[in-house]
Amino acid sequence: MEGSKGAAPGTARSPRLDGRVERGNRTRQLVLRRTVDIASVEGLEALSVGRLASELELSKSGVFALFGSKQELQLATIREAGRIFAERVIRPAEQVPAGVGRVWQLCELWLEYSRGRVFPGGCFFYGVIAEFDARSGPVHDAVVSAHRAWTNLMERTIDEAGPSGELRPGTDVPQLAFELVALMEAANAFSVLHDEETGYRRARVGIASRLRNAAADGAPVPRAT
Repeated sequence: MEGSKGAAPGTARSPRLDGRVERGNRTRQLVLRRTVDIASVEGLEALSVGRLASELELSKSGVFALFGSKQELQLATIREAGRIFAERVIRPAEQVPAGVGRVWQLCELWLEYSRGRVFPGGCFFYGVIAEFDARSGPVHDAVVSAHRAWTNLMERTIDEAGPSGELRPGTDVPQLAFELVALMEAANAFSVLHDEETGYRRARVGIASRLRNAAADGAPVPRAT
């Protein structure tokens, strides 16, 4: 409308506004990179605006403006951990053709994600699940959703080996997925607690054994020593 002070639809934002948004995005990523590390070791309850502002030499008001509340900071941290997990584990596994080989690769990548300390406390989600499993509220729900998405992915990846003829007919897919996830989580817990890597080797042997038992005759099977 003529005389309106607003910019016309499609008008590019000013360089000043674009620069402010870009700086805000960079600061948000800086904060979240720190929060996922803190939470993986100390838990989501250890996150605070004051601590982050002090450690990252930012203003408290600036950090608060990015998230608005401690709960939103926790939720954003869970989302960021999920993004990193997908980047390091899920997407590389998807490059392998569907079948037992993809299941094995998904497990291998998960074990390396834990062993390589992508997060200093080991698997980010293993720790926060223990912290929020008996609670209620949005953070608990976000943790449940992330865990359910992971187990569903594992089940789906195993199930996809069926049409390719690599899985024995009648394989109990949810049971196999549960056992594989349990072996990975046990390796993570053992490694973090004892500060040693023996558990990863044992988990690989156990996972390879379960996949060999589930694989159809003639299907390529993993071996671990």
